Amino acid sequence: MTTLAAPSTITTSALRTKALYALLVLATFGAYSVWVVAAHGYTGFLSLAGREPWGMQMLLDLVIACSFGVGWMVRDARKHGIAAWPFVVVTVFLGSIGLLAYVARRGLLAKS
Repeated sequence: MTTLAAPSTITTSALRTKALYALLVLATFGAYSVWVVAAHGYTGFLSLAGREPWGMQMLLDLVIACSFGVGWMVRDARKHGIAAWPFVVVTVFLGSIGLLAYVARRGLLAKS
């Protein structure tokens, strides 16, 4: 089986720029998520997913996307000598917040 991979030609500067964007999204989305959890509880989305087909579709979509993201993250972390498990745990419990945190960490601490 052949695996296709994009060439690794991204510069450290470009990686840090992407990390800053990820950090901005992480801060904004994280603040919004804290507000939603404070207002509706951590498992509030389960009642929505149980009663609304679109809610269930979005929940399943998030699980699928985060599963692919975790797979990429673990491979990338292994390649760069980063411990992936804290980000995997955060992704399991907080979804894309864990993936955004990994991208921010990876880019901001990239070696020149």
